[in-house]
Amino acid sequence: MDHQHRGSHRFSSARPASANPGSPIAPMTPLSADCAQRSPGPEGRGSRARWMSCMDGGLGDYPVPIAADRQGGQEILVSGSRRGPTMTLRPEAIRHPADIARLESQPYEQYLPPATVWQALDQAARDHAERPAITYIESPDPAQPATTWTYVQLVQRVRQAANLFRQLAGDQPPRVAMLLPNIPQAWLTLLGAETAGVLCPINYLLGPEHVAELVAATEANILVALGPNAELDIWSRVQAVRRHCPAVRHLLVVRAGAAADDGVDFDEALAAQPGERLLFDGPAGRDTLAALFHTGGTTGRPKLAQHAHGNQLHAAWGAAQMFGIRPEDVMVNGFPLFHVAGSFVYGLSTLMSGAELVLPTLVGMRNKAFVDRYWTFVAKHRISLLAGVPTIMQTLMTSTPAPEQTRVARAMLTGGSPLPDELAVDFERQFGIPVRNILGMTECAGVISIEPLEGERVRGSCGLPLPYTRVTTIDAEGRELAPGQTGVLRVRGPNVGPGYTEAARNAGTFEDGWLVTGDLGHVDETGRVFITGRAKDVIVRSGHNIDPRLIEDALMRHPAVLMAAAVGEPDEYAGELPVAYAVLKPGERADAAELAAWAQPYIPERPAFPKRVEFIDSLPLTAVGKVFKPALRMRAIQRALDERLERAGLAGQASVDVREEGAVTTVVFGAAPGVAPAQLEAPLRKLMTPFALRWRVEPGAGDL
Repeated sequence: MDHQHRGSHRFSSARPASANPGSPIAPMTPLSADCAQRSPGPEGRGSRARWMSCMDGGLGDYPVPIAADRQGGQEILVSGSRRGPTMTLRPEAIRHPADIARLESQPYEQYLPPATVWQALDQAARDHAERPAITYIESPDPAQPATTWTYVQLVQRVRQAANLFRQLAGDQPPRVAMLLPNIPQAWLTLLGAETAGVLCPINYLLGPEHVAELVAATEANILVALGPNAELDIWSRVQAVRRHCPAVRHLLVVRAGAAADDGVDFDEALAAQPGERLLFDGPAGRDTLAALFHTGGTTGRPKLAQHAHGNQLHAAWGAAQMFGIRPEDVMVNGFPLFHVAGSFVYGLSTLMSGAELVLPTLVGMRNKAFVDRYWTFVAKHRISLLAGVPTIMQTLMTSTPAPEQTRVARAMLTGGSPLPDELAVDFERQFGIPVRNILGMTECAGVISIEPLEGERVRGSCGLPLPYTRVTTIDAEGRELAPGQTGVLRVRGPNVGPGYTEAARNAGTFEDGWLVTGDLGHVDETGRVFITGRAKDVIVRSGHNIDPRLIEDALMRHPAVLMAAAVGEPDEYAGELPVAYAVLKPGERADAAELAAWAQPYIPERPAFPKRVEFIDSLPLTAVGKVFKPALRMRAIQRALDERLERAGLAGQASVDVREEGAVTTVVFGAAPGVAPAQLEAPLRKLMTPFALRWRVEPGAGDL
């Protein structure tokens, strides 16, 4: 059996190859055809399919169906095995609240029979053995072929990875830290680690010392990382881990670029493991710990959110139903796997549905050459489901694809940051592709609510909560509010994780079975969720809470504005005043003062009128494309204090530097050459008294 292929490339059974003979990433080696030939999927809807074990020894992982029925709007194939009953799901797409009510009328185990991620993946391989599972676009040149692995090939490699991790860990439970971009080896690591033990994905874009701190906090004993590579430097982080994390006993390297000095080649180590069966008992059940995902920003003590297998399955399966994913769908997923959207919202949901997951290059959507040719790849690979944050949508709107390039796409799925209504409307108008919004958090495996693809989009809504999931709002005292009333959102359901690894940090977030999201919003009478902002993003002006999205949405209505973000700027009298930063569309011009005045009629409350609008070339973004508001707040603080130094006659005596130190915003005044810091203490203390900011004075560079 050859690997499926795009273009002219295919693997031979004699020599492992890659899409590019000079490729820096070793491909997965070809797998035995025997398993696929002897494990056909069900013979037809409602039929008594005959499945045979792929394993000559009959391990009992592959059940033989004994009955078929339809319950709760989805087909159930009940099967028996040595490990108990399993079921094959063929979901009915959710369109409206009545569909959710019907699904919730059945026992939960019938709604979602797999109890672990491994069981779900194993089932997908039986149902869709020869269908494409993962396609990797290595080159941003559309003329270069991509490489595709079928479900049966993927599952065999996951078994090899799981067996490897178990062998390396010895008597300890495997905890596998992952420093990999979204490439096929990352999926083997993710799925293999969760099958054998616990996955610990790490944001490889953080600084080396912070990465090492996170790895240490996870207590990982195995590290899988990208080797030296000119396009993406992860290797410098690996060296910090090796220095500071003695618990990491094994380093597995995906060799990209020059050979690494230490560690074991990941692909070679996998090839030495059996892939036809697991050499150990898999995860116990829904409550078994599957992963630790770090959250809480990029500074301060690491905060690790725990995921049980049941949390991830519920989030992924709910997403699959809300999207109405079908086996013939193709999902492009450029999110990193340290982000729950990449791993579960768009990743595991696709694999559980038997659809194809397309991975766009080593650096994903940060590859400008790929983004420039985005619609060419959409047409070539027949990508039906697009996924990206709103900033990606804005970038795509500067392109002009031919109608035949967009025709295959049936949805643009977005989340990770608030979706401006005007952006969704403009995207749909320009491309004729429906936009659907998502609300999720790391602490609940990435999904709380989704706007159903096959239902009607409601402006401003983040959609309906997943089945078996309840969302309400509460006031400042924790009292539940009525539908339509704005408060802080909270959620409970099978997607909500058990909390942080440090139980003391659960307070205020995990409360009495609820996950308090920190989002401001409301839930309407039909159950739809609406977000108006983050509680911590609220601008407080003279005791009045201002939702920055009111300003952002108004500015985004202007035809010249591409992106906008609002934050609070310190003010002696009001506490904070709203200011906004805007990015203009290519070729557009505008006057900042005129834009601020233009937006006022669209801002429903006068206190929210921005003090000023500043034009900047681009908004600061996180690794996954969210607007990084702390950087804008620091910029606003910098300008406010520069103005006050000028007014106080101190501009020539001191400079302002706003920094993030230990998760605390800190103002550092640098004394000008020849000015003693001591003589600035009194006037600066007077200047800073009205502001709740940490500050200090340091000698100027010339006086050090």
